[in-house]
Amino acid sequence: MADNDSVLTAAREWKGARMALATVVSTWGSAPRPKGSHMLVHEDGRFEGSVSGGCVEGDILDTAARVIAGEPFAVKSYGVADDSAWEVGLPCGGEIAVMVQPVAATGFDPALFERIAAARDDGRAVTVTTDLATGRSDLHAPQVGPAGSGAAFVNRYDPPRRLLIVGAVQIAQSLAALATTLGIETVVIDPRGRFLTEERFPGVTLDDRWPDEAVAAWKPGPASAVVTLSHDIKIDDPALLAALASDAAYVGALGSRKSHAARRERLSQSGVTPEQLDRIDGPVGIDIGAIGPAEIALSIAAAMVGAFHDRG
Repeated sequence: MADNDSVLTAAREWKGARMALATVVSTWGSAPRPKGSHMLVHEDGRFEGSVSGGCVEGDILDTAARVIAGEPFAVKSYGVADDSAWEVGLPCGGEIAVMVQPVAATGFDPALFERIAAARDDGRAVTVTTDLATGRSDLHAPQVGPAGSGAAFVNRYDPPRRLLIVGAVQIAQSLAALATTLGIETVVIDPRGRFLTEERFPGVTLDDRWPDEAVAAWKPGPASAVVTLSHDIKIDDPALLAALASDAAYVGALGSRKSHAARRERLSQSGVTPEQLDRIDGPVGIDIGAIGPAEIALSIAAAMVGAFHDRG
């Protein structure tokens, strides 16, 4: 799913202005941006987001200006076999189709931005379906079933990704910084006040509640990850119990294979089923031969992002 957070923020800030919304509706090969990626264009020429990472944005800006001025919506295709594609700079070997709609009741209704934002704030996914024959978008609940005829484009907006880090240790400092760079909302949880300071964790949310209470309060869901790093079973185990009671996309725990086996035994005595225990990525992270806190954090971030993408 495409990351459109900045576009949704801009839509709120530009409310009331005339705008056009460009959306990647199909891709092939090494397309630079995934389906569902948005670029929002303001009537004064400002824009937010990207549909190609810079390859075709200039042409899309021209099309958006015409749509804002009153021309009907358009679907534009770009590929390496087309002269126009080379002219606007798409040498990546892929193909994309981009729809440009007016932000209006006849296209992408401005109210949809508010509906999407409200759902995301509640931790819910929301789906918008666009009729490719008319260029009009409507809100629909996520649907399950065989693919349609291709006359509609369905775009799913997931809640913002969130990482709950339990244990304000050195690895947590690197992981929090990396997650923030990835655009993942980060919360560091630790009841030990001397560990949990703004100096050690600038720019992230700090929660000094006991881990099981804190994790439960944050209500981790399919767009959330929970990682325990404290190496203290009094802190990590309660957090894992709370995480396994949720539908978090990723649950990881720091420790060796030996300590993880002992952890599984302890948690099983607390009533955790083998299936639930198998959800824990332990030892946490992808095996890249990591040495030191920064590399361990990188391995954890990679595993977490992989879990987000593997979600059905």
